[in-house]
Amino acid sequence: MASTDTTFAGSIPGIYDRYMVPLLFEPYAEIVAERAKALQPRRILETAAGTGAVTQALCRALPDSEIVATDLNQPMLDVAASRTGSDKVSFAQADAEALPFGDGDFDLVVCQFGIMFVPDKVKANAEARRVLGPGGRYILVIWDRVERNLATRVVGEAVARLFPEDAASFYERIPFRYHDPAVIERDLLAAGFNDIEFETVELRSRALSAAAAAKGLCQGSPMRTEIEKHGPDALKRATDTAEQALRRFEGPDGLDAPMSAHVVVATK
Repeated sequence: MASTDTTFAGSIPGIYDRYMVPLLFEPYAEIVAERAKALQPRRILETAAGTGAVTQALCRALPDSEIVATDLNQPMLDVAASRTGSDKVSFAQADAEALPFGDGDFDLVVCQFGIMFVPDKVKANAEARRVLGPGGRYILVIWDRVERNLATRVVGEAVARLFPEDAASFYERIPFRYHDPAVIERDLLAAGFNDIEFETVELRSRALSAAAAAKGLCQGSPMRTEIEKHGPDALKRATDTAEQALRRFEGPDGLDAPMSAHVVVATK
């Protein structure tokens, strides 16, 4: 599961961008952009940029700032590059544990929903600190407990019931294991940060319908790889099951469910 949770291949990036980004990532991207605008950074590094939700929000909020967006997955960056037309934004495939940039190159480093996937979190945090100039900020957005992210939780539970022999692959997923503020703070302190601020921000997961949310969560995430191991019809069965589970959050204006994440700001 550790390896498949970082795999975005085939049609996953496109479905992720169309369905997952508005459901889960765009709302927090706007929070990041607000925080960044208040800091007025000249140069910004984004790690785990995915298909560019944060990149675009930053570009709108800070049109004169230089942004370098990075990710391990080139197919995700390809989608991000196709969405972003500013000459102030560049894209580079890069490992957050070994950033190919000089010491003090950036005023701000941003990582939204990416640090959970990094094997050595202290090393990635230390790399972010290394490339920051004095007084530079490191903004992280990290999922709260899965119990506070109900759309994702009910889909994980529904798919786990569908494939009980492999239940942990769908419910106990990596993105929601790294939620304890004490652990997050410990890893930042170990990387050399001393000034660390936490805020838990509750927002809403919204989609046009339960069907759209189910497609994103089952087909636009690495969970798809685990589902497809269960046979040629498994993906359709899982998506249909997820849709039924999500209908409890569906109303006349579409799907609306609570979600929660920690916004962490560390200063060098």
